Amino acid sequence: MIDKSSQIVSAVVREKALAHSAEAWIAELPSLVEEVEREWRIEVGEPYPDATEAFVARAVCRDGTPAVVKLLLPRSGVRAEDEITALRLAGGVGCVRLLRHDDSRGALLLERLGRQLRELGLPIERRHEILVETAMRVWRPAPDCGLPTGAEKGRRLAEFVVSMWDELDRPCAERTISHAVACAERRVASHRDEKGVLVHGDVHEWNALEAGDGFKLVDPDGLLAEPEYDLGIIMREDPLEGDLRDRARWLAAHTGLDEEAIWEWGVVERVSTGLLATRIGLQPIGGQMLAAADRVAAER
Repeated sequence: MIDKSSQIVSAVVREKALAHSAEAWIAELPSLVEEVEREWRIEVGEPYPDATEAFVARAVCRDGTPAVVKLLLPRSGVRAEDEITALRLAGGVGCVRLLRHDDSRGALLLERLGRQLRELGLPIERRHEILVETAMRVWRPAPDCGLPTGAEKGRRLAEFVVSMWDELDRPCAERTISHAVACAERRVASHRDEKGVLVHGDVHEWNALEAGDGFKLVDPDGLLAEPEYDLGIIMREDPLEGDLRDRARWLAAHTGLDEEAIWEWGVVERVSTGLLATRIGLQPIGGQMLAAADRVAAER
């Protein structure tokens, strides 16, 4: 059993907790772990040090099955039930398999997977192939699933970039913020519930883990949206590598999806994530994303 005195969250999770006024969650974490250990009959090991959204630790079930326990950081606008719903809908295809869950505690017990894609040192082209192929396994119709829509997500991101830009004393150009908001508004206007599919919502190399002879995604946000949203996440990552327009063209050609929708979601995600990373001290990536966003906005 884990030494409760050694239970810590990563610096990134701690900063996010502070940003969301969730200090009490950190203080209550040892007790919460004890509760899920007892009720789920598992033994929780040391936490993973690089978690960014939750307390995440290795666990072993009573029958010896290796697993992972995840206790979600409570955040405004982020619901534990959305991740749980997304995992249940995916059914272990494309996403990690959900073994047990408790919505009220934001607690999940998951199958244990292998190494993160980022650990493998693969060229960016191969990483993108893996991410796209894995994300496409998740996409499926999910009418009336209760997940937030792409339109709701677009509106939230537009509001976030404006408020966070002011809070951080304007760390990027004003035209960059205007560009991101305009892109978000176009994606909101384009949303149609009947055409939406289940999307993961955070497809990047930290969230893709080895699973047998392939990969599965962890940490889904869970949205009912156009699939181009997931490719917008791939657009936001690795902001200094390659030509971004070429990347959008490749993603569109590889999936048969709309290049401009991919590009616009990439703009919104690059700015919003760059601001968030700056707020929680996740550098240099925050500054790199905002610098890339400034260049994109200037080239319009």
